Amino acid sequence: MNPQYDLAAAQAHFRARIAYTTGVHELEGMIQANRDAIIVVDLRLQSDYARGHVPGAVNLPKGKWHTAKGLRRGATHYLYCYDQTCHLAAEAAIELTAQGFHVVEVEGGWAGWEAKGFRAEPELAAA
Repeated sequence: MNPQYDLAAAQAHFRARIAYTTGVHELEGMIQANRDAIIVVDLRLQSDYARGHVPGAVNLPKGKWHTAKGLRRGATHYLYCYDQTCHLAAEAAIELTAQGFHVVEVEGGWAGWEAKGFRAEPELAAA
């Protein structure tokens, strides 16, 4: 065992990780259980969002985070971007929490969602 391993720091790290991140499996379960209770936010470019996104997700690409369009105070917002290595969700989380929004980063992003074969929807045509 590593003599420098800090058990208290490890516990704090994993508690924070659970509080502020989730996975695509958990997100799918939350959508199935009570879609109206959560807000899913796709941070990818509008063109990528249009090709497919998590059902019901609002598109809020970088450069529009200050508008907070589609977000709701007091709700928890589940943020996702392209994949596990994309930092858009973390960057958006910093800006949105500064505005007072509750956010959780979805680890794996769109690539993780697609890899699991979860249902996707294309952008609806403008009426």
